[in-house]
Amino acid sequence: MESFSILILIFLIIFSISVSIIKNLLASVVVFMVYSLLMAVLWQQLNAPDLAITEAAVGAGVTTLLFVLAIRKVKGDDNEEN
Repeated sequence: MESFSILILIFLIIFSISVSIIKNLLASVVVFMVYSLLMAVLWQQLNAPDLAITEAAVGAGVTTLLFVLAIRKVKGDDNEEN
């Protein structure tokens, strides 16, 4: 079980770096969502189910939705000006 947690930590490091490197905003949001889901799995592994549920709901759910809506709104405003 400890090797699984180490593997998740390695993926978290990779995803956190790739979120800042990716130029496409939507792809960056998707990677951030995967990062949040992995954090929820890690919280569950650490026997903190309340934090895992909160991370899954807020980090992967609500935040991703707000980011996608913000990107859509900004891209929509750019298209109206042209």
